[in-house]
Amino acid sequence: MSEFRILAISGSLRKGSYNTASLRAAQELAPPGVTIEIAEIGDIPLYNDDIREKAYPESVQRLRKQIAESDAVLFATPEYNYSVSAPLKNAFDWVSRPPNQPLMNKPVAIISASGGPIGGTRAQYHLRHMLVATNSHPLNNPQVMIGNAASKFGEDGKFNDEVGRELIQQLIEALVIWANKLRGKS
Repeated sequence: MSEFRILAISGSLRKGSYNTASLRAAQELAPPGVTIEIAEIGDIPLYNDDIREKAYPESVQRLRKQIAESDAVLFATPEYNYSVSAPLKNAFDWVSRPPNQPLMNKPVAIISASGGPIGGTRAQYHLRHMLVATNSHPLNNPQVMIGNAASKFGEDGKFNDEVGRELIQQLIEALVIWANKLRGKS
């Protein structure tokens, strides 16, 4: 059986990001045969169609290639002003443009973490709306929304919430099943 590859994209650029830490937890919890690579989006320039028409910047080409070569994508989004972060929206805008849109028909899953009690719920819903534009296939359940994140991550950045860790593990397992189902595999 070949390795199942998930590209993980954090919408937070902060060094101590709970969203990036949740993706590191997903890497730890991934079942055998599943690898999760965390993408870099901090070096992607602001979207400008004049630039795109000339050529995609190298950082954008890298992300587009990573998405295209993955079996599925796992987003981790903070919630900024009831929506996704600017870095995530910017990266999304770059990869959603033709030709060869890498998110087209791609199975995806979403995690969100925030300091507030509802864990980035509104950002997840906005990201789901954005995924309609790329005809991506978001996994519906389980939903992983990490509220009051400061109390669930240690000073070392490790995700310590056992229920949340179980949900992340279930999400990764369900994403693999979902992606295989979409590809016609059981």
